[in-house]
Amino acid sequence: MRRIRYESTGGPLFLEQVAVPEPGPAELLVRCEAIGVTLPVVRKVTEAAEPIPLGGEIAGAVVAVGAEVTAFRVGDRVTGLCFGHGYADYALLHQAMASPVPGTATAVDAVALVRSGLVASGALEAARPEKGEAALVTAAASGVGHLAVQLARTRGADRVVAAVSDAAKTEFVRSLGADEVARYADERWTDPVDYVLDAVGGDLLSPALAALAPGGRLVAYSSGGGTIQAYDLLVGAKSVIGFQLARVARGEPERYERWRTELWRLFGEGALKPAVHAEFALTDAAAAHAAIETRSNLGKVVLRP
Repeated sequence: MRRIRYESTGGPLFLEQVAVPEPGPAELLVRCEAIGVTLPVVRKVTEAAEPIPLGGEIAGAVVAVGAEVTAFRVGDRVTGLCFGHGYADYALLHQAMASPVPGTATAVDAVALVRSGLVASGALEAARPEKGEAALVTAAASGVGHLAVQLARTRGADRVVAAVSDAAKTEFVRSLGADEVARYADERWTDPVDYVLDAVGGDLLSPALAALAPGGRLVAYSSGGGTIQAYDLLVGAKSVIGFQLARVARGEPERYERWRTELWRLFGEGALKPAVHAEFALTDAAAAHAAIETRSNLGKVVLRP
């Protein structure tokens, strides 16, 4: 089978031929029909000290199962997070990370919706939203952000502000339901909001915090780091909440499943519409990464083996 990997930090991605892996006792072997490209994986390629397997969201048909697998069988359509080599024709998926793909959804729908939607759902729940509040979402045109904009509305936000890197993304985020659009370069982003869902971090933490009304909450779920001054929290009694999906997936499976069920329900009702920026061939993985690195994507970037 074909697989994409790299050999050194920041090094080029290349295609190799390897044997199809055998599933472990609790694993599924999935023939990948779609693979979601994520910012954390792109960043690890450029920043990690040692090369890592290119994992992430996958969706496809189960072609083999381990001896301990009871919830899935050969032929099932599944999606989930692959922690090993996922940029490949076939990938291994632990049964605890797998979920069925409804018959009305495609593999591309699944990788655009589930993992990114789980992150958006968790970050939103961490913000403790109340009906009638105002929300601000950074990286609002990203794979996670464009779903967070829509989910904030389903959770009762009366005003949703989308913060983006480029004014060219304005029409896209407004089509998702954003009432206002702010650019990162703007001196002042918006009138005060009740909560911020921040997927960027770094230098944007300060303006994101400044956009909060007194008592406002900033949920940080970015891998981009950044620093906040304690004084900026004291003034206005603002708070910062960290969110990591992996922690919930490992320790609170019922909550994880509740979010996943809700995502598919909203998708089925047409209340949540995942957008796909582009579909790249597996051999064009470098171009898919470039779309993320340059912040040019509008929605999810997907590889199609």
